[in-house]
Amino acid sequence: MSSIFTGLQSIDTIAIGNFDGLHLGHQQLLGRLGPKGAVAVIEHGRACLSPGYFRSRYCPYPMVFYDLHKIKHLTPDDFIHRLQNDFPSLQRVVIGYDFVFGHKQSGDKALLERYFEVVQIPQYRYEGIAVHSKKIKQLLQSDLKMANTLLGRDYVIEGRHVKGQGIGAKELVATLNLQTNFCLPKEGVYLTRTNVDDKWHDSISFVGHRKSTDRRFAVESHLLDTKVVPKQSYIEMAFVSFMRQNRRFETLGALKAQIDNDIELARKEHGKR
Repeated sequence: MSSIFTGLQSIDTIAIGNFDGLHLGHQQLLGRLGPKGAVAVIEHGRACLSPGYFRSRYCPYPMVFYDLHKIKHLTPDDFIHRLQNDFPSLQRVVIGYDFVFGHKQSGDKALLERYFEVVQIPQYRYEGIAVHSKKIKQLLQSDLKMANTLLGRDYVIEGRHVKGQGIGAKELVATLNLQTNFCLPKEGVYLTRTNVDDKWHDSISFVGHRKSTDRRFAVESHLLDTKVVPKQSYIEMAFVSFMRQNRRFETLGALKAQIDNDIELARKEHGKR
């Protein structure tokens, strides 16, 4: 049977895993691939640091996605034969320290070694912190700076541009509103950069329940010193640093005064970067 994937016939090394976030730990695996490498993503549908094909922006290698729900019934040997079919020249497999595969997770490094050369990467730690996707998700709720450090970059989300509550541009400040399925940091105000129509802008953004107005949850971004009407449906937002907690204001005037202060601080902080 020929491979179902075109252009992968020459691949001799693959890294296997879920790769949500493509963080510093994952980069240790990619670093062992070589010029004829590729990444086999086991997609379980719960990735939210870099859902779906969003992973590819942080990976210089071809990526092939396997839907876990469609392959979890395969025995370990059947899964290996699937890999051999999809990558006819496969000789080496790079895996993480805790990698298991196949029905009931009964396949391990020892079984892979019957078929391929196997490189198993030990658990990667940064300043004593074990780097994995779950830890980064936790840090998004407590320490954005460390989350970004473990990612190796500012955390970026993508969302569909949607209509807001309608009072921002009239009584507060104009914002772009996003609807997203990415993991979000804790509620509050953030120094950000926002990508609209393939151009990045300095911005300040809010994540959380609008306690002073309609109490609904929102992800909003205000572009500093520029006005843009998006032409594309999707917007990206990079979280640079946490500015302040979400809070309730008694009047729109008090909220507007705080927003103005936030914007001035954001301008200064962006100016230091």
